[in-house]
Amino acid sequence: MTRFPPSLQTPASTRRSWVATAVLGGISLLAAAAILPGNAHAQDHWPSKPIRLIVGYPAGSSPDMQARLLSEPLSKALGQPVVVENKPGASGNIGADQLAKSSDNHTLAVIGNGPLTSSKYLYSRLPYDPAKDFAPLALIGTSPLVWVVPASAMTGSSTQYIEQARKAGDKLAYGSIGAGSGGHLGMELLKPALKLQALHVPYAGGPAIINDMLGGQVDMSLLPTSTVMPLIQSGKLKAVAVTSAQRSPLAPDVPSMLEVGAQGVNIEVWNAVMAPAGMPQAYQTKLGNALAQILNSADVRQKLFQQGWSVVDPSPAALSRRIQADSKLYGDLIARDGIRLD
Repeated sequence: MTRFPPSLQTPASTRRSWVATAVLGGISLLAAAAILPGNAHAQDHWPSKPIRLIVGYPAGSSPDMQARLLSEPLSKALGQPVVVENKPGASGNIGADQLAKSSDNHTLAVIGNGPLTSSKYLYSRLPYDPAKDFAPLALIGTSPLVWVVPASAMTGSSTQYIEQARKAGDKLAYGSIGAGSGGHLGMELLKPALKLQALHVPYAGGPAIINDMLGGQVDMSLLPTSTVMPLIQSGKLKAVAVTSAQRSPLAPDVPSMLEVGAQGVNIEVWNAVMAPAGMPQAYQTKLGNALAQILNSADVRQKLFQQGWSVVDPSPAALSRRIQADSKLYGDLIARDGIRLD
């Protein structure tokens, strides 16, 4: 009598159960295999439509110029147009709020340091949470402010001028583009470090401050390198120091905070590319890698340098650390001085 292998001597019902399990298992494996390549395929084909790049500042501003510089190479890297949209107002907070509320995974923004660090302390009803609503993608560029005075006010060295300013007490005044601005907060950080008592005079913009400095109505200001370096080079203004701890390549002949005795002071302004917090991590990674490659290119670095910005570490991790450090720095200052804008 023919004897079948043990596996074929199993009852028919059991064999049918084994077959069904094997078939279902195979289907499950095929389904899983289909899902994984499908996700990768979807990521490879993201973005699927034009990218919207919000700028919360007017056309011609530094963030706007940076956004337009990045838009073309980023478009090439992603295979979709990158469309810059200006949404100015409330010192950049309107644009930041629009980014926070976007949910299409195709919206980014260039945001200055203020809306990401000091705004949450200056405004009691800020419509977004900088710590929860954004994902950092790239630090575009940084720049110290330059402490400038009328040329006639500084006839000796920087340290000699500081000593004179210290003796003058509150008879000196400094201009800024408004309460809570970088120039205002920067000078309030600088004053205790150098034992200065200069009074704050808010202005509507940088040109008005410069006009009044040249006219003798205000004594000093902290202003961007791109704004003041031509005036320094022409001899109309003199630079006391840059607000960074070390000398800046943007103003290599100007002393640093450390050199003029302001221990521990390191103030820089910066702009960053941010995504909404809800954007999938895979998309954030793709954007971060593309932006890092763009910002590390010699051509883009040179163009940013000509605009008055230095590219340091553009990575999301470096940007996140800077946001956290500056948030604490300005938060402590604003709480100390009771500065509020609403």
